[in-house]
Amino acid sequence: MKRLRFATVGSVDDGKSTLIGRLLYDSKSIFEDQLEHIEAVSKRRGDDYVDLSLLTDGLRAEREQGITIDVAYRYFATPKRSFIIADCPGHIQYTRNMITGASNVDLAIVLVDARTGVVEQTRRHSLLVSLLGVPHLVICVNKMDLVGYDQRRFDEIRTEFEEFASRLELQDVTFLPISALAGDNVVARSNNMDWFEGPTLLHHLENVYTASDLNRIDVRFPVQYVIRPQRAEYPDYRGYAGRVAGGVLRVGDDVMVLPSGLTTTITGIDSPLGPRESAEPGEAVTLLLADDLSITRGDMICRPNNRPRASQELEAMLCWMDDAAPLQPGKIYSIKHTTRLARAKVNQVMYRLNISNLHRETNVNGLAMNEIGRVTLHTTTPLFFDDYHQNRVTGCFILVDEATGQTAAAGMLLSPRT
Repeated sequence: MKRLRFATVGSVDDGKSTLIGRLLYDSKSIFEDQLEHIEAVSKRRGDDYVDLSLLTDGLRAEREQGITIDVAYRYFATPKRSFIIADCPGHIQYTRNMITGASNVDLAIVLVDARTGVVEQTRRHSLLVSLLGVPHLVICVNKMDLVGYDQRRFDEIRTEFEEFASRLELQDVTFLPISALAGDNVVARSNNMDWFEGPTLLHHLENVYTASDLNRIDVRFPVQYVIRPQRAEYPDYRGYAGRVAGGVLRVGDDVMVLPSGLTTTITGIDSPLGPRESAEPGEAVTLLLADDLSITRGDMICRPNNRPRASQELEAMLCWMDDAAPLQPGKIYSIKHTTRLARAKVNQVMYRLNISNLHRETNVNGLAMNEIGRVTLHTTTPLFFDDYHQNRVTGCFILVDEATGQTAAAGMLLSPRT
């Protein structure tokens, strides 16, 4: 089974960092000196227990405030699977950090405090998970120990969330009752909740099926670099390096290069481990082609009869991230899409999305930090892209403020509204 990327999100103090610490601790994925360190810090702070959240709250400011500010990444593995965890901040002020952490994960865990139930940040983060197209969602009702492991309370929260989620585009939702602090249903099954017949969290993470999440049909290969070794043993070598963004490439396949529209055949696929017969989504390879074509960074290799959309007029959901300058329609930004760089102008903000109640607010002139809206853009050169929900790699981009060099926004390309 391949590696699983997942993110933990939720409201402040719902136990995200504690949950990850529990996963690492109970799966024997921390070193002895790490455990000794957090034991010492917990004792120094006056805690009568080992605070496992310290395994992820690495910043001094986070430890002082008891909250997660930045996205903390951790890695661990079991005999069945390896994992990359993104522990995302829960406070509304750091929504942009949450978007960054969850933008390329396979699964998201939304924690809900069993005492408070579904709150505004639960709805906010679930909406963002839906917008980001995360294929799998796990709702962990945490702190069940503080409500007496009551099944009725778990069922109430599940019903409340399902009512809200019916308006979102969520593909696969799983509900789990847990206690991250006590370890109930995290790695080991809980004796306190024998009414729950589902899997533990770790069992679900190890067995969730992700192979169908990747777009293995639409071949997309953004060219990142043209390799010309200029060495005597490789006098005629010309390779096109990049990461497969969609589909499966095989030696002998006919392909087309955009924007030229010229066609050729794949004669070889090189990888860091040597020649390959095929390459799948997510793999970094170098393609060798039968013809000596004019290909440069930013070009797209695809199937002749299955091309991405090409346009300078775009519609997108935009998550504004710049705290210094709000979105200004008409202002010129740099746009980075796959390996292609161009300039872009936001023509219009069609609406701003109220991420608390899902209402669309029209007659807005811009977007402030952490706000999300649907916009139209015009680029100086055509982009080769797919709808974001069809291909998350070719359907996303970032805007950069040319004056400051700061990332201003992250965007998801959508089909034009009819």
